[in-house]
Amino acid sequence: MSEDKVKGPASYFPSIEKAYGRPIAEWKALLRARPPAKHMELVNWLKQEHGMGHGHANALVAHMLSEDKG
Repeated sequence: MSEDKVKGPASYFPSIEKAYGRPIAEWKALLRARPPAKHMELVNWLKQEHGMGHGHANALVAHMLSEDKG
């Protein structure tokens, strides 16, 4: 049997956790604790305040916003 490969923004999660030392749930909690903001405002906040790369920040924000949209 072959394992289903994780696709989309979640495929970045292992490298985000490894590179920045926090679990994904913690990153999402930090984002959700912020005042409501647009996608790119949240991406830029992660980049500026936490030194996250653009691809990682974008994937994390996209996944979190998708979850919150329901």
